[in-house]
Amino acid sequence: MISVEEAVSRIVAGFAVLESERVGIAHAAGRVLAKDASAKFDQPPAPMSAMDGYALRASEAANVPARLCVIGESPAGKPFAGKIGRGQAVRIFTGAVVPEGADTIVIQEDTVRAGDEVTVKKPPRPGQHIRAAGLDFRAGDVVLDKGRRLTARDVGLLAAADFAQVEVVRKPHIALIATGDELSRPGAARAPGGIIASSTYALAAMVEKWGGTATDIGILPDKAEAFASLPEATRGANLIVTQGGASVGDHDLVQRALAPHGFKLDFWKIAMRPGKPLIFGRLNATPLLGLPGNPVSAMVCSILFLRPGIAAMLGMTYQPAMRPARLATPLKANGVRQDYIRTRIISRDGAFWAEPFALQDSSMQKIFAQSDGLIVRAPRAPAARQGDRVDVLLLDAY
Repeated sequence: MISVEEAVSRIVAGFAVLESERVGIAHAAGRVLAKDASAKFDQPPAPMSAMDGYALRASEAANVPARLCVIGESPAGKPFAGKIGRGQAVRIFTGAVVPEGADTIVIQEDTVRAGDEVTVKKPPRPGQHIRAAGLDFRAGDVVLDKGRRLTARDVGLLAAADFAQVEVVRKPHIALIATGDELSRPGAARAPGGIIASSTYALAAMVEKWGGTATDIGILPDKAEAFASLPEATRGANLIVTQGGASVGDHDLVQRALAPHGFKLDFWKIAMRPGKPLIFGRLNATPLLGLPGNPVSAMVCSILFLRPGIAAMLGMTYQPAMRPARLATPLKANGVRQDYIRTRIISRDGAFWAEPFALQDSSMQKIFAQSDGLIVRAPRAPAARQGDRVDVLLLDAY
């Protein structure tokens, strides 16, 4: 068995960043930048007013009350064409270009207007309420770095920097295959002793959330000949993910069934719980990740290993979302495998507390759905007491 850390390292090393494509920014949220995005002009492009009021020279209103002649106005999108001279002011509105010659904005609450004359009641400071040209960013500035997964805020920034389209990494295509005679689809008739192939739907949702596209290839029976069509069925996939058939039982046959069709093993079995029987290798040129058939084990392994693989194809640096917490109930000493314990997170006395579920059977999806995180316990960790610090892998981030 190898460690979780070594498994992650070997999986990530097995992928290259995919090619890029251009998309409109209306469809860019959630995509990953393929190259740095540099601004095409200054923002704002000229000095702009941050308030409604009057643009003038600060020196003209150093002594108040100061009476100035209003020679025009500057609304947003319609700059005043002239230049402000001595004893003059221009009515200005928020977001409008500051006229040439002006160096301050007096808010309208500090003035009294009478016809073409405005009286300034409070002396202004030079630069007051003016947004300097390039205050937000300058032409050529890198506003977003490559490898960033774009948020809604990022999309707004790209639009402000005049990007109608943006270069993003193509979404990885992930082929999902469930294996087992006992499996059926939700809503379909089940054979005696049968169960529903629930993992496929959870994994597809995870893949889509993490930036890939998932294709459900189907359910394969426990027959070696059923795997013969897999290379053709998964053509074009960037990663093949099987569920089940990864252990050592008589009916666990992924490696044996795929060997005649070009499968080469990298590693098998990880020192972890749940999820020990995990396979990683290549089916001809395509990476293959063989997950355990147990639904919770499959989902935990996907969080730990599938997500970093997808991140590597997207050119992202993946960091698990970890949080320290205090242990709400004692834990026994750990064995030789790294343990991932389903837990609730509660806030108490200004601290986060991890409250492990009493039952940790990896078949219990209801408990997994109710969990906020996974307490990560190193191999051979000593017994932990109530109040001890533990590290929790947050599930809300997935």
